[in-house]
Amino acid sequence: MSPVVPPVLLSYVQGLRTHDVGLIASTVSDRLRFVGATRSLDRSQFLAFIAALYSGFPDWHYAYDRVEEVDGRLAIKWRQGGTHTALLALPGIDAVPATGRSVIIPEHYFFYEVTDGLITVIHPDPIPGGAPRGILEQIGVVLPPL
Repeated sequence: MSPVVPPVLLSYVQGLRTHDVGLIASTVSDRLRFVGATRSLDRSQFLAFIAALYSGFPDWHYAYDRVEEVDGRLAIKWRQGGTHTALLALPGIDAVPATGRSVIIPEHYFFYEVTDGLITVIHPDPIPGGAPRGILEQIGVVLPPL
């Protein structure tokens, strides 16, 4: 049985696919936590990350088959990637000039929590080479160990 998909999650997906940071911002709570493998981002850090990603990878693309329920949580198994053709100025790390490298992130789940009609938690499954760390690894950024 397919889960009931909150409309806000579908709007979020549309924002990702169209690189509409304003639309993405309208779907996430002021209390958003993006829980990565090595650090968490708050709402402003997450939106800055997304904006920088789209600037550095103008062709960044996403694909998925459906929204699922995995262990009682809403989940999307994303396929994503792009080509690093412009400056990548992510918050908290030195800006990375364009490398021309193509990045392909291994397909993996991102889990979502929705409260009061807004996304409050985004948690990518921490797999080797997964986003967001895998993006940096594939363009040659040396990162501290996990």
